[in-house]
Formats: sequence, structure tokens, C-alpha cells
Amino acid sequence: MKKLLLIAAGMFACAVSAFASEGADDVEIKRGWSFGALPCATYSSDMGFQWGAFGDVYYYGDGNTYPDPLHKISWEASHYTKGRSRFYLAYDSKYLVSSLRVTASATYVTDPLYNFYGFNGSTVERGFDSYDADYAAAGGYYMKRNMLRLIADFQGVISPSLRWAGGISYWNFDLGHFDTDKYSQYASAYTTYQQYVDFSAIRHEEEKGGSRIEAKGGIVFDNRDIEAAPNRGIWAELYLNGSPDLFGDGLSYLKLCAHWRQYLSIPVDLFKAGRPVFAYHLAYQGTLLGDAPFYMQQNITALVLKQMISEGFGSYNTIRGTYTNRIIADGYAWGNFELRVKLLNFKLFGQYFYLATNPFFDCGMVVQPYRADETASMMTSLANPPGNGYGTIVIPAQIKRDSREFIYSAGAGLKLAWNQNFIISAEVAHCFTEGMGEPLWISIGTNYSF
Repeated sequence: MKKLLLIAAGMFACAVSAFASEGADDVEIKRGWSFGALPCATYSSDMGFQWGAFGDVYYYGDGNTYPDPLHKISWEASHYTKGRSRFYLAYDSKYLVSSLRVTASATYVTDPLYNFYGFNGSTVERGFDSYDADYAAAGGYYMKRNMLRLIADFQGVISPSLRWAGGISYWNFDLGHFDTDKYSQYASAYTTYQQYVDFSAIRHEEEKGGSRIEAKGGIVFDNRDIEAAPNRGIWAELYLNGSPDLFGDGLSYLKLCAHWRQYLSIPVDLFKAGRPVFAYHLAYQGTLLGDAPFYMQQNITALVLKQMISEGFGSYNTIRGTYTNRIIADGYAWGNFELRVKLLNFKLFGQYFYLATNPFFDCGMVVQPYRADETASMMTSLANPPGNGYGTIVIPAQIKRDSREFIYSAGAGLKLAWNQNFIISAEVAHCFTEGMGEPLWISIGTNYSF
């Protein structure tokens, strides 16, 4: 199936290229409204086949700000054959209010077979905090997760390239065991989620989910020439985000988030479409104070979402080629490095397009394990049932040591950009760290990952 998708993507790219006009070198200026919409017709080994629709709506006004729009609206409504449904509506503008960027979104996701692999991704005990293919096939990593997320973020001007940032978000999670009547083929699985609940690594106050109000504040430096796919510039963020105990679960936390993204134009004219760009992203997210509920640890905090769901550690938002949300930890560090090469540009039906490729290398690791004491106690108990006469004692030091495994992957992508903003993306990757990803990972969606 993955091969079929790749062949289809290649045929689509060739078909579009065949219609390329001779006017590709014209000055690219768009005015007024522009619409980009596509059917959701993708496949993921984590979620199955996807169907539905998604798209962007842009308003450029008189074109003075092109290729950046005055206003942008993004939306999606889709469903996966493994049960996940996604509904998303977002708005982004630097011009709604003078000297203030407004980014807001509403997201609702239902996931009856959400993957939960345990904490820290360590390999101390196979099947407990590591990946076991047979255990996965038996449904051992499944749980139910429904999520509602409302976000409002703001960025105000300090200088032309420096801005202050602040925002607030509301989250509600409905968690539990998957429906064993509907998914009876997995009914006998003693799931990782159940293990963590039984041994209190997941606490009673959080096992069914809950609500959080989270606030963030910091600074942003941004001098990119184009936001969607920069040719040059720096996009850096440093901010704190945290959540007090407002709903009585006894948990509160404060995190530090740091991102450094740089885009370097390479002065080599390989193709007429434009010079290659070397882009890299260095990132850290970690807990400074408190104890975050386990269901919030997957969130990769972002001021402007590149993808509808910004979660890790793993998959599209952090290390491509890994399983979705493969690792839950208190702190992550990762890097993404890619060469973006525009192969050709063209004009078709009054619209501007270009085709590009992006070979990439991703890497990262856990730098702050999450609940190592509770995890060690659970693993020791599971490895030492009463009366077996032997056993292995797992200590927190083992968890901390083994969780710091270096994870790395490599791959390449194909991009089709429509009016420089609506970017269709297909990427394949291989993760070289055992147990972290499939031999061939594929993602079909929109946008560059950073």
C-alpha cells in the first residue's frame, strides 16, 4: 500500500508538470482570495486509511504582503479506518489588530485506539517500556483518548524582527480503556495503560483524563523572508508555559520551550526554480517545576501550528520515521536538518506552483525522564510475581540511563507548493534506532515540518 501511495504521488507530480506553462518566471503576485482544498486520502500504519477533506483559505488584499497573506483560515474534517476522527478550524493573521499577530484554533479529536507506549521509551524490560511487535499486534499499546483543545496566542511587536508572545489554551481529555465489545479482537490484552494504572505510575486523579488551562509567555525573533517555506532568515522562540491546579487533581507544572530554526540560501544555481536552502531546527522542551499529568506530556508547545496536532516525542513533529508519540518524558531535545531543493516552478490556470524535494536527517533523545521511581517500582513488580524464586530489580537509575538512547532517522520528501503557501507534502523515512519506528515510514499531508 505504501508503494502504491508513492507511485500515485509520483504520477500526480508528473501530470502536473506536464501542464507547466512558459510563464513560470513571471512576478508572482496574488491578490484577493485564494482557496486550497484537497480530499484526505492517506494511509498511516498507526491510524489506517484516512478520508475526509482539508484546506486553507487565504486573503491577500491588494497583494502588498504577498506571499504572506493578510488572513489565513485552515480547516479539516476527517476520519481514519482505525477509528480516529479529527475536526479542526484555525485562524492566523498579523493584520487583524495593528502590531499584533493573532493565532487561534479549535480542535476536537476522538481516538478509540490511541497508542500509549509507556514512559521514557527505555529498553529495560521488553513489553513494559519498550516496543514489542507481537504485543502491539495483540493491542497491548491501545487505549481510548478523546481530546478538545482551544488555543488563543498573541505576538506583539517590540522591533521589526523581535516580538513578545503570550497565550492561553484550554484542554479537556477523556481517557480510558478501549471499547472491548467493539474491538473484541484485542479484548484479552493486558494493556500498557492498564499496567500503569494498576501500579499507580498513572495516578488515580489523571487516569480518566481531565481539564487544564495552560498559559504561555516569552519572546520570538523572526526575520524570515517567507513564512511557509523560507529562503533565508531565523525563526527562534523562547517561552515558558505552565498550568496551575485549577481543577483539583493536585498537579501543576512549569515548562521551558526553546526553538532555533535557521534557513540558509546556498549560492548555487542548480535549477531555474530557485537556489537550494539548508534548513535546520534545534529544540528543547522540559519541565522546570512541578509534575505534569501524563496526558499533557505529549504536547509539543507551539505558537504557530505547522500541523493540526502538535505532539511528540516521535513522528512528524519531532523525529520523522518514529512511531507516533513513541516516548513520553519530562524533557526532550531534538534536531531536524534538511536540504530543500526547488526542482521547477510553473503557472497553471492562473495559479503559481513549484515542485521541491527535501532529503533530511532527524535526531533526538530524552534528557529528563518522567516518573522514574514509579516506573521502576512497576517494572520490578511485573518482573517478580510472588513465588517465582528469581527476579530482576529495576532501579530508577536504570530508567534514567536507558531512556537517554540516541534516536535518529533519515529520509526524503516531495513538496508541491501552490501560491507559495499551500504546500502538499509526501515524506518517507527510516528510523535507525531499533524499536522506535517501522522500516519504512510514510506521511502525506501539508507543510514543511518546520
